Amino acid sequence: MSILVLGVGNILLTDEGIGVRVVEALEQRYRIPAGVEVMDGGTAGMELLASMADRDHVILVDAVNTGAAPGTLVRLVDDEVPALFKSKISPHQLGISDLLGVLTVTGEMPKRMTLFGVVPFSLETSTELSEAMQPKLDELVDLTVAELEALGHPLKPCVGEAV
Repeated sequence: MSILVLGVGNILLTDEGIGVRVVEALEQRYRIPAGVEVMDGGTAGMELLASMADRDHVILVDAVNTGAAPGTLVRLVDDEVPALFKSKISPHQLGISDLLGVLTVTGEMPKRMTLFGVVPFSLETSTELSEAMQPKLDELVDLTVAELEALGHPLKPCVGEAV
C-alpha cells in the first residue's frame, strides 16, 4: 500500500502552517514505516501532482475554513475533501483545489483520501503557531497516527533515539 501523509500550509502565517508542523512532528517523534511517505507540501499546488498521483491513500493535513469556531477539528474522507477546498482561507488552497481537479480529470486521483483539518485561531504574520493552536498540533498528530494504524501501518515512537 502506498500512503502519503501530506502536510500543507504557509508557515509564515501562524496557524495556517499547522499541516506542515504536523508532518514535522511526525518525523521527529516516530519512525516512519515502509509504504508510508511523509511530506511537507508547504504552499505548493501543481508541484505535488506526481507525489499524489495514483496513491492508495493520501492523508492531507491542513488549516481549513469550515465556518466553525476556531480550533474545531474536522475529518473528511474521499469526495468530501475536494468539496471543502471550494471555500479558501489562503492562496495555497487554490493550488490544492486545482491539483485535486487535475488528478480527477487524468484518472490519477488517489484511491482514498482523508483530510484532517483544524479551523485556525490566527493568520497573523509569524512562524510560530498561536498559543491556542499548540494543543491542536498534538491532537492532529494523534489522529494521523491512529489513521495510519487503522490502515495497518503503526508508527513506533523514536523514544530515546537520536533524531
